[in-house]
Amino acid sequence: MTSIVLVHPEIPGNTGAVGRTCVALDMELVLIHPLGFEITDKRVKRSGLDYWPHIRLVEFASWEDFLAERAPRQDQMFLFEEYAKRSFYEPDYPEDAYLVFGRETKGLPADIVSAHEAQLVGLPMRSDKVRSLNLANTVAAAAYQAVRAHI
Repeated sequence: MTSIVLVHPEIPGNTGAVGRTCVALDMELVLIHPLGFEITDKRVKRSGLDYWPHIRLVEFASWEDFLAERAPRQDQMFLFEEYAKRSFYEPDYPEDAYLVFGRETKGLPADIVSAHEAQLVGLPMRSDKVRSLNLANTVAAAAYQAVRAHI
């Protein structure tokens, strides 16, 4: 099963919308603490609508705890960053991929990026007037690309 991993998400509405995408594509949602909100925040559930009870939600206290428990292979990990040199269209995503996204304002922590530089991918943008996309939009595009070969 493909998993969406949000590292330190800050905006509850984005997390709710990502959860909804996870339900639509039968993906797991992994949240890495600290979060910028309480998971019980009504804005999370409002964005996820009545789908929230169907989300396969897993939480980890830290990135290190996630790595220790899940022990993902390098070929499973795809870290999304706006400045990545490799397009997210290039990889062949395995069915058990981890699509990893950072927080809305700062992206992934530098230590995570430096430890996984070979796994960085990004969404290409044709305009130089947009710096980045909304997290929920980016996750949706990435999730559909990752499962394209498996649907």
